[in-house]
Amino acid sequence: MKRRILLVDGYNVLCAWKGVPKGKLEDARDELIHALSDYAGYSGQQVTLVFDAWLSDRAVRTKEQSGALNVVFTKRGETADHYIERLCDGYATAIDAGRLEVRVATSDGVEQTVVLARGAARLPARELIEEVERMRVPPAIVRQSSPKKATVLEHLPEDVRQKLERMRRGE
Repeated sequence: MKRRILLVDGYNVLCAWKGVPKGKLEDARDELIHALSDYAGYSGQQVTLVFDAWLSDRAVRTKEQSGALNVVFTKRGETADHYIERLCDGYATAIDAGRLEVRVATSDGVEQTVVLARGAARLPARELIEEVERMRVPPAIVRQSSPKKATVLEHLPEDVRQKLERMRRGE
């Protein structure tokens, strides 16, 4: 069975996400991290979410892992695109051998072309957002108690139920 990996250009997906909270960028990142953490657990694939620090003061790259989700903040001067491209290069042999499926979530046309050339599949940001939203279960559904299981008898038409009841009584 193929191992599945999803690489996500964090800021690119945030820009496409309609549900991003207005205001602080940190809140938007946290919401995306939470949604992708749930998605990673639900989908069974390893997800790496990359935020670039191209113009920041971040001197070193940092990585955090939470279950099946890895969150990477690149270092100053390093874009998420370049980091993702290097990961795809490292996975190329396994992709070619059919042991690994790698998808890259970004709407950057140049990045999509580059990762396709390296054997990964492209996933536009909007499609990833739709996948994540389909996977989410509304809290009201989760809180409901499980319904009583229906019996076969309850699915039968009334006249058939009456006939079976008469048979049961020996009439």
